[in-house]
Amino acid sequence: MKSISVVAAVIFDEQGRIFATQRGYGEWKDWWEFPGGKIEPGETPQQALQREIHEELDTSIEVGELLRTINYDYPTFHLTLHCFKCKLTDSHLTLLEHEASRWLKPNELQSVKWLPADEEIIEELCV
Repeated sequence: MKSISVVAAVIFDEQGRIFATQRGYGEWKDWWEFPGGKIEPGETPQQALQREIHEELDTSIEVGELLRTINYDYPTFHLTLHCFKCKLTDSHLTLLEHEASRWLKPNELQSVKWLPADEEIIEELCV
């Protein structure tokens, strides 16, 4: 089975809300996820996350602590998902790859349909 290693930004704002994005393409279209993407050769996870957020949202972030690494088996590949606590360093966000976005309070996280791998971190954030 193919293995993919990705990073995800769990972006918090000053009110404690968390930024979520809705996929606009592919097999998982309309499902919600944390923004991020694949780690390229030679990149640290933090560098990959900063690059991916710039590519997807045209903004900059400060990458903080690693919240959790999740290993999840999708039907056609194994995913290793490194979730980092982040905050915006630029006030604007432009969706360049996603269909929609929302700022959600921790008690609102269950109001959207998350990708299966992301659900594990959602359970922790809802506490």
